[in-house]
Amino acid sequence: MTKRDDSSSLSSSCKLRRQFNLNGMHKVGDVILGGLFEVHYSSVFPELTFTSKPHQPSCQGFDPPGFRHAMTMAFAIDEINRNSNLLTNVTLGYSLYDNCATLGIGFSAALSLASGREEGFPLQETCLGTPPVLGIVGDPFSTFSIATSNVLGLFRLPIVSYFATCSCLNDRQRFPSFFRTIPSDAFQVHAMIQILKWFGWTWAGLLVSDDDYGLHAARSFQSDLAQSSGGCLAYLEVLPWGNDSKEYKRIVDMMKKSTARVVIVFAHQMHMIQLMQEVVKQNVTGLQWVASEAWTLIDGLQTPAFMPYLGGTLGIAIRHGQITGLRDFLLRIHPDQNHSGYENSMVKQFWEHTFQCRFAPPPAGWKEARGMLCTGDEDLEDVETEFLDVSNLRPEYNIYKAVYALAYALDDMMQCVPGRGPFRGRSCATLQRLEPWQLMYYLEKVNFTTPFGDQVSFDENGDALPIYDIMNWKWLPDGQTQVQSVGVVKKSAFKGEELTLDESKIYWNFNFKKPPRSVCSESCPPGTRMARKKGQPVCCFDCIPCSEGMFSNQTEDFWSSPQRDRCVPKKTEFLSYHEPLGICLTTASLLGTFICAFILGIFTYHRSTPMVRANNSELSFLLLVSLKLCFLCSLLFIGRPRLWTCQLRHAAFGISFVLCVSCILVKTMVVLAVFKASKLGGGTNLKWFGAMQQRGTVLALTCIQAAICTAWIVTASPVPHKNTQYHNDKIVYECVVGSTVGFAVLLGYIGLLAILSFLLAFLARNLPDNFNEAKLITFSMLIFCAVWVAFVPAYVNSPGKYADAVEVFAILASSFGLLVALFGPKCYIILLRPERNTKKAIMGRGTTKG
Repeated sequence: MTKRDDSSSLSSSCKLRRQFNLNGMHKVGDVILGGLFEVHYSSVFPELTFTSKPHQPSCQGFDPPGFRHAMTMAFAIDEINRNSNLLTNVTLGYSLYDNCATLGIGFSAALSLASGREEGFPLQETCLGTPPVLGIVGDPFSTFSIATSNVLGLFRLPIVSYFATCSCLNDRQRFPSFFRTIPSDAFQVHAMIQILKWFGWTWAGLLVSDDDYGLHAARSFQSDLAQSSGGCLAYLEVLPWGNDSKEYKRIVDMMKKSTARVVIVFAHQMHMIQLMQEVVKQNVTGLQWVASEAWTLIDGLQTPAFMPYLGGTLGIAIRHGQITGLRDFLLRIHPDQNHSGYENSMVKQFWEHTFQCRFAPPPAGWKEARGMLCTGDEDLEDVETEFLDVSNLRPEYNIYKAVYALAYALDDMMQCVPGRGPFRGRSCATLQRLEPWQLMYYLEKVNFTTPFGDQVSFDENGDALPIYDIMNWKWLPDGQTQVQSVGVVKKSAFKGEELTLDESKIYWNFNFKKPPRSVCSESCPPGTRMARKKGQPVCCFDCIPCSEGMFSNQTEDFWSSPQRDRCVPKKTEFLSYHEPLGICLTTASLLGTFICAFILGIFTYHRSTPMVRANNSELSFLLLVSLKLCFLCSLLFIGRPRLWTCQLRHAAFGISFVLCVSCILVKTMVVLAVFKASKLGGGTNLKWFGAMQQRGTVLALTCIQAAICTAWIVTASPVPHKNTQYHNDKIVYECVVGSTVGFAVLLGYIGLLAILSFLLAFLARNLPDNFNEAKLITFSMLIFCAVWVAFVPAYVNSPGKYADAVEVFAILASSFGLLVALFGPKCYIILLRPERNTKKAIMGRGTTKG
């Protein structure tokens, strides 16, 4: 055989490099779901030498609740298989492994689930059949889930954890196939901050475990607490792994010296036991403990030795639920119900632990149970074991929801109609050619309701709708402990985060039987203000006498009394209708409006006379209307600023003046066009300045200003503002323009049209007509430009209400200038010199002297 042939032969099959000797139990089925659980809570690694072969570590410390978790998954799968409405013609099986609370074992178990247990299998060009597992329920530990999801996420294998809460797992770039039925630590942190705010605890200590769970919680807590202004951390300490008695002594010493009466702990049972041993040793009392979900319901901490210190603890707990039929299923567990040996090793270990017996021979690699031999005839109902306690199902309820989420996703996939599928070419996934990422597609969209009434669905981060129970450790007179529910914190799509607490039920472990006060500094008394202590959090301050005109803990709308012991409302200032300046400006505005109306009436009455008809009477009427609007818009600058007046005042001013100047510009252009048309061969110029063209030009120029105003209001709208910088004891109400650029563009556009009108009128000032309107336009535009050139520096240097007064004065002055310059001479001729109101007189022929 050639080398090439040999290589081809070797690549035609695939073999596992190593078989892991794992503790597990299995059930065959058409589709297999995997599970990772903490059935043992410790492991012992063998000593390694250079010559020894690697051995699997042995697991120690059987954990009945952990085994109940695994059996809850087995129960859920059994219940689904008996449900005729879910996954018909498909039988679910399972492969459940024990992680022994050890990362190496948990990671090995996850790899075994993903790759299968067969020692070898042939490679084919077309892969047929289902993967070894379609989804994994677990791992309960955040660190384990991070390691597992980092690898299995590359293959889009769905992982639904029931206990991993690290908010870092929300990163869909790193963990695209990770889901969970327990809220993340981000929500747990928010819930704890809500509790702190509820009781007014602004000064607290934070202890976290030295792992992903604790360190990520610490980062989230610090940032969220700062953003919510809910308080400060007196200290932040990391609880070490292992028996580091010196470090625990240092931490408790620091807690004892701190003035913080509230201690928040994100840690595990083993950390809390070592911490409380040191707390008892130093007799640190008077603390209010706030527990994370990792140790809220740990019975091992509710001991007579610890309860004098931990009594009254408030804790976050996983939502409890009811699973009908679970206890009967647990009672039917028997070591011989499946195959012997490896297939049900966890059941055998549970049996040995519960009845203190041993099977002969014991499973290889596992610590032998002491006592008599197990017969298999033992009865679970004859012993007291927490394994059968189903009165407070919390992690089990999350496991139950996780299994059903995978089942409903698979059922939705089976309902797909060929040709209407979500995949390439509208194809559907099938069990014969199933890829894990295809199931993940349906898992992201799953939505169902449990028999307990809770809705299950996943958001874009893979998180289920978060909800926690608030628990309280009540220390009874007989020395017993009752962990009672005193509230709920949840997040809904419509109301956001909600905290509900029944304070009457809460047990406080203090002589006064009330919530403790935990603040760094007490509130300052009247007449004093807070002064930050250098190098300390914002919650720590000294109280010093208030400066003149200041009063502590009040809003900026008040000013201190001369004695500095009470608040009096600040004086307010704005351009009012009731003050003399406001009355004068209002009177001038109304006077200008009345004059415009009066002139409009005169022009309407004499509309057939040559003076009115000359140079497009329609533009004259439109000019009078625009001047009337200019006078009226000045009233928006008077009175207390409000949002609508701030937005409308500049828009109305800008559009009114552009309409006015546009009419003047078009009138000037018409004058030039008529003069040129009177020359030989100049008649063609008039066709571009007909009535329709004049109206269109005015409309187009005005629409440009309207667009500028709209863009300004939409992007950076002017808003009312309370200004206290001008005077300490006075509030100046003013409109902030929002965008200086918008205001400048508005004024600049008006100025551009005004300058253009002035230049054209100046060029036409010497035309031979006896009544040359270009002269009047030149004079009026000169007044207009002069007023607004003077306005800019006056406006910039005028504070408060005087800035509004300057702008109103500029509006009125320019409007009166235009009105008098343009219509004064015409009204003089119409009313006082009617003999000059003839076509001949206006054209310079047959002028009559008065």
